[in-house]
Formats: sequence, structure tokens, C-alpha cells
Amino acid sequence: MAEYEACILGIRMAVDKNIKEFLVIRDSDLLICKMQGEWSTKNVNILLYLHCVKELCKKFTKIEFKHVPRIQNEFADTIATLSSMIQHPNKNCIDPIEVEIRDQYAYCFKEIPCNQRIPG
Repeated sequence: MAEYEACILGIRMAVDKNIKEFLVIRDSDLLICKMQGEWSTKNVNILLYLHCVKELCKKFTKIEFKHVPRIQNEFADTIATLSSMIQHPNKNCIDPIEVEIRDQYAYCFKEIPCNQRIPG
């Protein structure tokens, strides 16, 4: 359900910005195949999500759903999970998230050199 939550949030943001053509890229093969009508579901909770996404899709002149393998989408998957859990006071605008990419693990930035074993 987190995949649907994140997908719906992304589509709603595009609707709010009056975007008319939209490409949805997800790593959930299940979600993409259901949206393309290739697979069906009997799960009532998922049906509610599918109905919501389909209603939002009507607001675009063109919308496509594309699957990418999860290994190519780890970062986006993490952001999607976070976005489905955060309640933001202003539903029309979300502050940007600053991400810093490091070439070392976080524990390497301590005063302990990475090549030393940490007790425990």
C-alpha cells in the first residue's frame, strides 16, 4: 500500500501543478501491471487505491506508467516510503529534501579510523 500512497501523492502533485502529460516511473511491477490493466486484484484495500489512481489519471491528456527494476530505483523507493509516512502542514508545497552523497559510511566520519574495529 505504501507504493500506492507514494504514487498517488506524486500524481496529485502533478495535478496541482497543472501538468497535462506525465510519466510515472515505479519499481513496483505489481502496481504498474495493475495500472496498465495487465493484472487484476480482488483485495478491497488495493481496489480503493486503484480507483483513486484511475480517477487522478483522468486529469491528464496523457499519462504513462513505466516499470524500472528496484535495483535501479533504490533511492526513489526510499523517498517514496518516507513521503507516504510524513504529514506536511501545507499540502500544496513540500520543502525540498537536501541529500548529501558521501563516499564513506557514516561511522567513518568519527574520530575512529575505519580500519579499526569498534568494540561491541
